[in-house]
Amino acid sequence: MRSWILIAVVPLAAVAQQTLTVKDAVARALASHPALRESAERVSASQGLLKQAGLRPNPHFTFQAENLGANGAPGFAYGRDADTFAYLTQPIETGGKRTRRVDAATAATKRAGLERELLARQIAARVKLAYWGAEGAERARSVLDETLRTFAQIVAYHEARVREGAMAEADLLRVRLESERIALAANTAQLEAERARIQLFREMGATSFPAVKFEEGSDELEVALPEVDVSKALEARIEMQLAHQAIEQARTRLDLERAIAKPDVDAVVGYKRTAGFNTMIGGVQVNLPFANRNQGNIAAGLSEVRAAEAAEAATAALVQAEIRAAKSEYDLRSRQVRTSLSPLMEHAVEAARIAQAAYREGGLDLLRLLDAERARLDAQLLYCRSLAEYRQSIVNLETALGVTP
Repeated sequence: MRSWILIAVVPLAAVAQQTLTVKDAVARALASHPALRESAERVSASQGLLKQAGLRPNPHFTFQAENLGANGAPGFAYGRDADTFAYLTQPIETGGKRTRRVDAATAATKRAGLERELLARQIAARVKLAYWGAEGAERARSVLDETLRTFAQIVAYHEARVREGAMAEADLLRVRLESERIALAANTAQLEAERARIQLFREMGATSFPAVKFEEGSDELEVALPEVDVSKALEARIEMQLAHQAIEQARTRLDLERAIAKPDVDAVVGYKRTAGFNTMIGGVQVNLPFANRNQGNIAAGLSEVRAAEAAEAATAALVQAEIRAAKSEYDLRSRQVRTSLSPLMEHAVEAARIAQAAYREGGLDLLRLLDAERARLDAQLLYCRSLAEYRQSIVNLETALGVTP
């Protein structure tokens, strides 16, 4: 009869770590991400252009002297012989150009704001996905580390049994081989956890990558989900709002181009002195739109409006497809975790427990015990990955439905 020693695994002393929740990660990213700062400056730039669009044209001042001479008899006298002009020319915009410029700049400013909001939501979604990926990788690393520590004790136990002559050396070699295999898997898991953690801080826009303790666990299955309503999602998605705004911007640009086709008027008023007489000058100047009536820009504006309308339809189709795909992914991941993987892991753990008991009583050989332990470890790792994918599917569904971060 073989005896078996159950080893209590004592975790190593944890290095001081900062705790991190999903909300904390998203809040830090939205508060300091460099891409959002860049986007904010673009919004400020568009606001400056809006201010510029509402300014009126400046008047032109002209001073002109004619019939200047230096020779002749009697001598040249500027006040008597020169013609002097001083006048102002005020451009007068017609066709509501200033209003059209303001409308176009306003549309551009709104679009810049929507683009910044879209970027914020995209960053939040990427941070959430990276958080659950890193949490799942850390969970898998923890499972492998615990298994490795357990196997280190098991190897020591079998070495003692071999020295006592109570066990064949071949069994010890098998246990050592299994321990080395787990050690390689643990090293890989450590590397994957490091990469996932760095990726998380990278998505947060951070420049340092400290060790963290994930406050929220992916094993929390009961999560409040938003109602899946396609019509509401089409209204909530920033992509659809951007598509609407792109149409509005294209239309305001078209209105501006049509207004530009109308010629402006330059009003002239001033002073003239000729042969010692002081007189006034008044007049108007108008461009004659014979060849250039801004036809090309108007045609381009019409095409931009049609292109924006087509892009809106394409965006609506894409959003609906994303919602359907995200809902299908969530349903599949939820069924896997709740109805398949949870029982699978429980069965694997129970099978390993039974195998350990049978091995203690001498009713099971070492190979079958190791097979049961492998099945248990594989089931636990699969469960860790599936939990992370389940939480990521929730993030994808919320993103598809336009839920704010």
